[in-house]
Amino acid sequence: MVSVQLLCLYPTLAARFKNHKMNRFTLIFAIILLLSCHTENQPEPPLNSSHIKYFGFTLIDTYWDDPTDNQPKTNYIDEVFGFSNVADILVVDPFDTIVSRLTAMNDLQVKSILHLSEIFFELVGTSSPSGAEYGLRTDYRSRWDEFINTNNLQVNNGMVQSFYIGEEPTWNGISFSELKSATDYVKLTVPEIPIMIIEAYPIIDQLQVPTSVDWVGFDHYFVKDPKSDVDYLNELNNLKSKFTNADQRLVIIMDTHYISSLHGDFGGIALNEMDRVANSYYELAKAEPKTIAILGYFWPSGFDSPASIGARNMPEIIKENYIRIGKEITNKN
Repeated sequence: MVSVQLLCLYPTLAARFKNHKMNRFTLIFAIILLLSCHTENQPEPPLNSSHIKYFGFTLIDTYWDDPTDNQPKTNYIDEVFGFSNVADILVVDPFDTIVSRLTAMNDLQVKSILHLSEIFFELVGTSSPSGAEYGLRTDYRSRWDEFINTNNLQVNNGMVQSFYIGEEPTWNGISFSELKSATDYVKLTVPEIPIMIIEAYPIIDQLQVPTSVDWVGFDHYFVKDPKSDVDYLNELNNLKSKFTNADQRLVIIMDTHYISSLHGDFGGIALNEMDRVANSYYELAKAEPKTIAILGYFWPSGFDSPASIGARNMPEIIKENYIRIGKEITNKN
């Protein structure tokens, strides 16, 4: 939009150009130049987050007991529901009855992301980049059918936001054909629920994404400023090049834990800088129009390393920043 101040300059410019016997073309060129300079000096508008629909943390209801607690606790939904609208639930057996867990989250306006790898895949060896090779179970269809029936998912699917299938699949030796068989069958039986996969960053080059997958992300931690980090951005662009249909969406995995030997010694990140790390992920997510969700890894402490600090045990100013981001995305005020 042209400012009032700039419009007021036009008569003056015209008079000057007339006095100097300059032609109309010169006048028009000068006005265009002025407009260009005025536009360049304007501050960039803030990035919009309206395309990011979901925010939450991992390890919320996955049987993990934070070792820093005095009492056993493995469900943290009461701590995050005020600024989250998704949270994960771990499923380990086709006969797991999770309706009460789904309902507890849903009552707090939080939908569930179900970890389902155990339903479809089993450990078969060590010949994978991670050292833990997984293969598709021969009875994966009957196991999935049993789980659907046990929890009446055809009716209760409104409480589920996403099916998480094949954790870091290529990194853990799951072939494309095996991953596709699992996700295709899930999409055939419960088509309403988006299917999510998250890959490990070192293996993105080899990742193949089935068209039945809806949400795709990758994890790369100990990065101080992902929105400006060349390696991270190259990995992100590589991941996006693997998308196989126009409707697939991006999931940003935000680093919300702290391990001093890795974040500090390796990544050069001080504990009190973790709010800046989160802000960088958030700005990146806002700049990526395909971003559908941000998931913080992770909420309780002690996972991956006994000394790891989860988001819940971060300094208060760091936690307040997570809460701010979550509320902006979820509109939970």
